[in-house]
Amino acid sequence: MIVRTLFPARTLYTASLLSLTLPTFPLQAATPTFPADPEKPGHTVRRAMPARTGTPAQPPATGTRETIQVIASRHDLLGRAATASEGSLTTREIQLRPVYRVGQLLEAVPGLVVTSHSGEGKANQFLLRGFNLDHGTDLATFVDDMPVNGVSNAHGQGYTDLNFLIPEVLSGVDYTKGPFHADIGDFGVAGSDHMKLADEIPRQISLSAGTLGDYRAYLGGTAHFANGDRWVNAFALSHSDGPWTYPDNARSIRALSHYTHGSAANGLDLTAMFYRGQWRATNDQPLAAYSQGLIGRYGSLDPTDGGFSERYSLSGHYHLSRDTWKWTTSAFVTHDRLTLWNNFTHYLDDPVNGDQQQQDETRTTLGGSSVYARKDRVGTVGTDTQIGVQGRYDILYVDRRHTRQRVTLADCPSSLEATRPYLCNADTINLGAVGFFVQNTTHWLPWLRTVAGLREDYQGGSDSNLVDGSLTRKQQWLFQPKGSLVFGPWRKTELYLSAGRGFHSNDFRSVSGSYASDEFAKGSVTVPLMTPAVSGEVGVRTTPLRHLSLQAAAFIIDFESELSYDGDAGVTSPGPASRRKGVEFSAQYTPFNWLEINTDLSFAKARYQAKNLSSYGIDGAYVTNAPSFVWSFGVILDRGPWYGGLQVRWLGGYPLVEDNSLRSSGYQEVNMTLGYRFTKKLKLEASVFNAFNTHAYAAQYAYDYRLTPTSAIQTGATGHPIEPISARLAVTAAF
Repeated sequence: MIVRTLFPARTLYTASLLSLTLPTFPLQAATPTFPADPEKPGHTVRRAMPARTGTPAQPPATGTRETIQVIASRHDLLGRAATASEGSLTTREIQLRPVYRVGQLLEAVPGLVVTSHSGEGKANQFLLRGFNLDHGTDLATFVDDMPVNGVSNAHGQGYTDLNFLIPEVLSGVDYTKGPFHADIGDFGVAGSDHMKLADEIPRQISLSAGTLGDYRAYLGGTAHFANGDRWVNAFALSHSDGPWTYPDNARSIRALSHYTHGSAANGLDLTAMFYRGQWRATNDQPLAAYSQGLIGRYGSLDPTDGGFSERYSLSGHYHLSRDTWKWTTSAFVTHDRLTLWNNFTHYLDDPVNGDQQQQDETRTTLGGSSVYARKDRVGTVGTDTQIGVQGRYDILYVDRRHTRQRVTLADCPSSLEATRPYLCNADTINLGAVGFFVQNTTHWLPWLRTVAGLREDYQGGSDSNLVDGSLTRKQQWLFQPKGSLVFGPWRKTELYLSAGRGFHSNDFRSVSGSYASDEFAKGSVTVPLMTPAVSGEVGVRTTPLRHLSLQAAAFIIDFESELSYDGDAGVTSPGPASRRKGVEFSAQYTPFNWLEINTDLSFAKARYQAKNLSSYGIDGAYVTNAPSFVWSFGVILDRGPWYGGLQVRWLGGYPLVEDNSLRSSGYQEVNMTLGYRFTKKLKLEASVFNAFNTHAYAAQYAYDYRLTPTSAIQTGATGHPIEPISARLAVTAAF
């Protein structure tokens, strides 16, 4: 079943494994109703893919009926999408996909790799379209329309921690690639993902245990009121040790309360979330430490690395609509605390105490959006127009300290500027951001539509350097045109031409120069608040056979400045201009209504473009950690009492240094889940991760380091091993 709303920032296409017969409605019909979601009995469909998907082609006359076969894992956006590479994942995909950690749910986005270089608790690593996105740069992530990316974060620009999520309350994911959508601003150049919350979930309790010391308990359900209101509550406790010589002992608590009144057409909702986690981390270790026998495969040179994270949030939406228009306003407030202890270079800077550093952050973010959307018709030409404003304001304290076994030391040998005792860096930052956008989709002919968008972003703020007492104020405006030309459908095939300008913001400390970095201290590099990028894409979307859907796209992305993580300074640093070129291919085949086979393939080439690479301290044109190849293959099934999924992921090799003299070979991994429903209220599920026990590294880097206090300085590869083959058993009971 496909349901389309007028709201531009979120449009959900629901999916079922069944063929449904539905009445259609004309372009300017009365406000559509929102029927139950066939995937979950009693679910009301509300969340949405942006109206960037465009207006459907002119439907049959009112009263006719059509049969729609819906794909299990991804919605068929033929006739609706604005670009070849955007998509919408269904609840079914989230339920059946085998994942070791919650962030890996996003690996359902074609070409996106979600991995880890520090075990559990910390934000994941993301890789997409030839980008090493670190912990979230250039991938805009939203949960219930709240931006997750942390600006000027203690551990990296755009830091995206998804550990607060409870998978059982998610109702789908809408994703985009490229800066082609006017409602996507900061961090959206490589792509974006909008994770949506369900307005109703079944009442159930679930318990699971795994072979790597992982345990989880979940309790959730929906309360119904006489007036039709719904109140979703969910609670989860978890623990994980992993295979590490020094167990992660990662423990967390998560809670959610979500109240809904009315519908997505006219109504409101309010959501509260809470998360707290603590863990020990086995970070990526020098490969030389393994080869020299200093540590075992799952060992660590500093077993006191780890972290603490806490998050509170309150968010809500108000919807108002009439026959041809809809207005939606959202607001949110979040409060986060983060502390990380990392020792990447070991004894490089301090041969006596080691190089462990503590990174602290306390952040409060307020924000929201207001979007007006309407449908119009001029003669035979139909249009959709959206006008919106989005904003956020971050108030944060962030610092870095030199520590030994998590105890703060007075000196800071890695800092170049004058320091205050016990502080390497410390800043109080206030940063505001607002974006205005308008986007219009016009259906000129049954086979031709255009999508035109304009966006203007403003960012401004201040940085109070608590080490040297300086105060820096900066502001910037950035204009971004975007658009697509769509031909078709012809024989269930559409062609897309898309182009646009986007940006990522930079860590405010790099703008003000308040942290230690050699090249910035020399004054050879200046940093703007917002770094623009331009991109183009050409692609095709087709359904050549009844049960087969194909998508392909070729893209190019030019960035004025590349972001990379500075392990010494503990922040993300801007680098030289870069270019990425690549192609992507995706296919979903559903031979039966209970079985889907899907595959995604991506190739990318990433190179620096600047001629003055030496001014950045770079001696080659290869963008480090940029994957050139990603392939995935998946199977999901749900027939009778049996259900499950299989997922194969292959991350190709990538350079670790700019001259490509040191490389990672990537990795391959196979995960699988199989479940059995004994009754409507009781099911058992078994999962196997890294089924073929691949011995590879989930993430690799290259650093300067000193392995022991007396050893020589080396430059070499580091790695974080993939967890060995493991199993997890879960039992779920409804009540």
